[in-house]
Amino acid sequence: MPLSHRAARAARVAATSAAAAALSVAAAQTALACSIADFSAAPACDSTGKPVIRVTDKDGSGTPATVTLKVELSMPGGERDVDSATIGHPTAQGVDVDLHPLDWYAGETFVVHVKAGDRVDEDLEPPVVVPDDFSCEPAESSSPSASASPSDDSSSVPSATPSPARSSSSAAASPVVSGAPSSAPSPAGGGTHLAETGASGTTPVIAGGAAALVAAGAGIVVALRRKAAHGSR
Repeated sequence: MPLSHRAARAARVAATSAAAAALSVAAAQTALACSIADFSAAPACDSTGKPVIRVTDKDGSGTPATVTLKVELSMPGGERDVDSATIGHPTAQGVDVDLHPLDWYAGETFVVHVKAGDRVDEDLEPPVVVPDDFSCEPAESSSPSASASPSDDSSSVPSATPSPARSSSSAAASPVVSGAPSSAPSPAGGGTHLAETGASGTTPVIAGGAAALVAAGAGIVVALRRKAAHGSR
């Protein structure tokens, strides 16, 4: 094959490869290019429990975008800007931003306008309509509940002060037993049942014995005196 034919063939192959590479790069750029299809919007609740319109940007090219929330007015074609935000670094996984409406009621219609570089400058379709059954729950507070009454805690702790009525009735029902030792000497006989005067229960027996001894001694004295009188005669 002549050299000129080989050179021409090699040139054609190189041109074909370059064209294919250019098409591949263009396709990749087209796939990564920002478009309105990368954006979506829906009603949601933010971290404080307030309703918002949440816009999600899944632009893999990372083109910064500005989103503007508009509310449709009752007049035909009437709209009013409500809120706006900028998504600085979108990713293919999606980046969210919340737009806050001034009011919120079922059936209210919002329009989200997207401006991203020189690729996108249009409204999201369809508009966002607030559903009839949509509601947000208030965020739970991390502080202790102020509704807890101090009496709830004190009810579980037993009271250290007895009731006056109960203490008086208990004192009346149970006899008082003194643990202090008595300083009075113990009576002879070891009796423990004391009369109101404090004497032992064996006192009458002892008194009778003493009286008998006194009578016996008096009789002996009388007898000795009589014997002495007869002896002197």
